Amino acid sequence: MPDAAAPGSTAPEPTVLIAGGGPAGMMAGLLFARAGVNTLVLEKHADFLRDFRGDTVHPSTLELFAELGLLDELLQRKHDEARQLNVLIGGRHYTVADFTHLPTPSGFIALMPQWEFLDFVSTTASRLKTFALRMKTEAVDLVVSNGRVTGVKLSDGSTISAKLVIAADGRHSRLREAAGLHREDLGAPMDVFWFRMPKPQEADNQTTGIFGSGRILVLIDRGDYWQCAFVIPKGGADTIKARGIDQFRRGVVAAAPFLVPAIEALKSFDDIKLLSVALDRLTHWSRPGFLAIGDAAHAMSPIGGVGINLAIQDAVAAANILAAPLKTGADVNPLLERVQARRMLATRAVQGAQRLIQDRIIGRVLTQTTQPGTDKAPFIVRLLDRWPMLQRIPARLVGLGVRREHIHSPDAFRT
Repeated sequence: MPDAAAPGSTAPEPTVLIAGGGPAGMMAGLLFARAGVNTLVLEKHADFLRDFRGDTVHPSTLELFAELGLLDELLQRKHDEARQLNVLIGGRHYTVADFTHLPTPSGFIALMPQWEFLDFVSTTASRLKTFALRMKTEAVDLVVSNGRVTGVKLSDGSTISAKLVIAADGRHSRLREAAGLHREDLGAPMDVFWFRMPKPQEADNQTTGIFGSGRILVLIDRGDYWQCAFVIPKGGADTIKARGIDQFRRGVVAAAPFLVPAIEALKSFDDIKLLSVALDRLTHWSRPGFLAIGDAAHAMSPIGGVGINLAIQDAVAAANILAAPLKTGADVNPLLERVQARRMLATRAVQGAQRLIQDRIIGRVLTQTTQPGTDKAPFIVRLLDRWPMLQRIPARLVGLGVRREHIHSPDAFRT
C-alpha cells in the first residue's frame, strides 16, 4: 500500500490536502492527481481492512471507471454482481428493480468489499507522481490564517499546509466541526446491527431484503457468507443486548427461517457491529480554503446502499470544477460554492426519498405486530413484480441516481 514520505521529509507541499481515505477521499485524490495537481490524502487507519462498510458499487460509479478506462481492471477485483433487487414479504419473493436495461457499461451493482475498492483506487493513483497517501495520519484540526484555511493540524501536533483542504473524513468529521459549518439533522427512526452468517456457495447472487412481522433483515450475498443488516428501532441496541444473544438469534431466524442451520455462528454480541444511522447535511459545504464532500457534507441512510456512490459523485464534481484552475495556480475560493450548488439537488432528492421510505415503510414495519407469514406486500411492490417493465424505474433511480456526474477533469498524463 503506498505511503507518503514521513513528516519532516523533503516531500513537496501539497496543493490539495484530502482528509479521509474513504470512497470520496480516494476518488478525489485520484482525479486531482490525474489532473496534475499535487495531492496528499491522509488516512487515520493503518489499512483499509474494516468490515461492514458500504460494499455496493452502483452502475453510476462503474460508468465513471469506464470513462477513466479502468473498469475492466476494477472488475478483476473480488466482487459479486446483483442484477436485480428482490424483497421477501410474507414468505413470497418479489422483484422490484432490474438493472440489466440501464444505459451504462455495467447493468448490475458490484458487491465489492470496500477494502478491495479502496486498495484499487489507491494503487491506481499511486502510479501518478502527483499523488501521495499517508496512512496512520489523522487530521484533527484546521490551520486558519486571516480567515482562510491554510492547512491542517495532525494528531501528533505537526501541521501540513495546502492551498485547498478537502474534508472527506466521514459522518463524524472533525474538520467539518473545526470549520464551524452548520449541520441540519433530518432524523432517522432506525439503527442497524451488522453481522456475518455462513451460507452454502451458490451460482447466482441472492441478495434480498426481508420485511414483515416487526422485522427488517437485509441479506447481502457474499458468495460463501451473508452480510446481514438487521434493522432495529433507533436507540434500541442496549435493550436488545440486555435480552441476550439467544433472543436476538430467535429474532433473526423468525425473519429468515432458512438461516437456522447457520445461526449458531452468531455466538455473542461481539460478532455484531452497531451502525448508528444518521441522515443529515451541511447547509454550507465550504469556507475559504476548505470544502467538505461525501459523508462529511451529507450523511446518508443505508437505504439503497447509495452513500458511497453519492460520495464518489461529489469527488467527481469537485475535480471537474476545481482541478484545472488549481493546476494553473488560480484562486479557487470563488468556485467552492459551485461544488455544493452542483451536488445539492442530488443530495436533497436522495435524502428526501430516504426520509420518505424511513417514515412510510421502515418506521411502520418496525412497529408492526402481525403474525409471521401473514404480511401483505404493499401495492407498489406487487405492481413492480407483476410488470417487469416497471422495474426499470427504481433501477434507474437507485443505479444512476439524480444528476449523475461524468469525468470532465483533465488528464495531465495522457500520452
